[in-house]
Amino acid sequence: MILRKNYSPLLGVLLAGCMLLMMMNPASSLDAALRGLSVWWDVLFPSLFPFFVISEMMLGFGVVHLFGALLDPLMRPLFNIPGSGGFVAAMGYVSGYPVGARLTAKLREQGLLSRVEGERLVAFTTSSDPIFLLGAVSVGFFHDASLGLILALAHYGGGLIVGLLMSFHGRPKNSPSGPPQSVPHIVPQLPKGAEGAGRLRLALRSMAEARQRDGRGVGELLKGAIQSSLQLIIVVGGLVVFFNVLMELMDRAGIMSALFSFTGGLLSLAGFPAELSTALVSGLFEVTLGTRSAGAAAAPVPLEFKVAAAAWVLSWGGLSVHAQVASILNGTGLRYLPFLAARLVHAFLSAGLVLLLWKPIAGSGLDHSSATAAAGFSAAPLSGFAASLSWLGLLLGTALLLALLVMLLHRIPRPGRRQ
Repeated sequence: MILRKNYSPLLGVLLAGCMLLMMMNPASSLDAALRGLSVWWDVLFPSLFPFFVISEMMLGFGVVHLFGALLDPLMRPLFNIPGSGGFVAAMGYVSGYPVGARLTAKLREQGLLSRVEGERLVAFTTSSDPIFLLGAVSVGFFHDASLGLILALAHYGGGLIVGLLMSFHGRPKNSPSGPPQSVPHIVPQLPKGAEGAGRLRLALRSMAEARQRDGRGVGELLKGAIQSSLQLIIVVGGLVVFFNVLMELMDRAGIMSALFSFTGGLLSLAGFPAELSTALVSGLFEVTLGTRSAGAAAAPVPLEFKVAAAAWVLSWGGLSVHAQVASILNGTGLRYLPFLAARLVHAFLSAGLVLLLWKPIAGSGLDHSSATAAAGFSAAPLSGFAASLSWLGLLLGTALLLALLVMLLHRIPRPGRRQ
């Protein structure tokens, strides 16, 4: 509260400065707003809105509770979160930011997650969607589909590592053993030897109970899903437009040039190409601008450093995405600072993984462009949506198989263990 009071005058001055700059540069501000609106309408609305509606419907039908019970044996020991986090992770990785934050907030509102569990979950489920990563970044900005594999490994692999690290978040205050008190009706303890069919019966019963608790008809459920999704997508669009205008005003005021020079000096001191400062500073605010700048960096910059810069930007997410996530988490009790720390760790992990994997993968001489093409990542919204649904099914199927494997391993008799 004290910090908010201290920052309020400074925030007021900054907003007044932005208003003055808008009055001095009305044409540039309008062009920037139109660019942000175009990005929202042409890219974000068709790619995010269907997933918002689908996720809301799945919550109402109890599908999330079904996967929560099935995936609990996998998600609890690995990430210290309930099994419903597996569904959130799959949706977040397939549809991109901020769908993971949205689903986490909904689970938190329904009492299916504790505060610490929600902070763990949103920290590693906020990521870029594969359509943007493989199609727009690899093919569109770098003009090289073979880079999609190393970008995907670095970005999503780094996210999973962040999830493993975040499993230790809050452990001194929350015991890692056993299910939390907030979700005893979702994943109760099964008797020994009943993990197989008993787990499936438990999942189906959890789904039926969740549907009964919701109680809304299909029409009413669809109407509510569309209304809440429209509210969220409008907030996302407003933030995208705001940050586009803000970056234009900062550029007009010379602030961006100063940031470019300062960041370039830091990169030179660290032994990295100073030409990447434009990509990193632009990506600090907005993902698309940062990754496009990384692909268009000066020719003398080695390609591996350009790709590492793009991976950093994709994993950081940009302040525009941070603002979207903060607005979603507002009122849920989930804190923003753990998310901020996780984004920083994810960004540097992804960049490091690119440099670490560059010679084994990109330098192997193999052509990985066929994997990107086979995935169906094209610019057409319909084919992109179909590819996302295919990846969602693949991720959930893989997670279910891993959960089944974990249950089978638990049933294998161990030497010295009494049966």
